[in-house]
Amino acid sequence: MKRIWTIIGVADVPRSVTWYQSLLGLPETAPAHDYFGQIVDADGTVLLALHAWGAHEHPSLTSPEHAAPGNGLLLFFRVDDLSSALPRARALVGRLEEEPHLNPNTETMEFSVRDPDGYYVTLSALDPD
Repeated sequence: MKRIWTIIGVADVPRSVTWYQSLLGLPETAPAHDYFGQIVDADGTVLLALHAWGAHEHPSLTSPEHAAPGNGLLLFFRVDDLSSALPRARALVGRLEEEPHLNPNTETMEFSVRDPDGYYVTLSALDPD
């Protein structure tokens, strides 16, 4: 089995870890470091890694000034209970980027928000309703 670890640059790792855990309905756990944390599903699968801007010499994570956060990136999460995720999302953001709607490509309901660093995040139902 091979897995991809998507890593995004964030301003505040602990804040972003808490935000994603809340959005996805995961138990709250502290990140391993102030400069790096992971969002981990119940089965141990890493869903997303969060890295502080400029914490190390990674060329693409030096500073958000070199590229707008999220430019060309869509964080797309398939969730098993979209109806529970919606009120969690509304509690985290001032407004949804996209209200719940049927995606004709996946034939499932979805909605989109922006995370604290401006990344575009879509939550999509795992199965058609």
